[in-house]
Amino acid sequence: MDRLATLQLFVRIVERGSFSAAAADFGVSRPVATATIKALELRLGAQLLHRTTRHVQPTVE
Repeated sequence: MDRLATLQLFVRIVERGSFSAAAADFGVSRPVATATIKALELRLGAQLLHRTTRHVQPTVE
């Protein structure tokens, strides 16, 4: 995914509160969405999302 698509995916995950729902919106699998966001977090050096088994919320960063 290019940088713009990665940022759009991030925004959709925050809006929907779900990796699965956002991945479906973008036509990718949940593992692809997860790997994309993990790569973004590594590139930025910050955890962007607080993940639990039921919720996804943006962090302060």
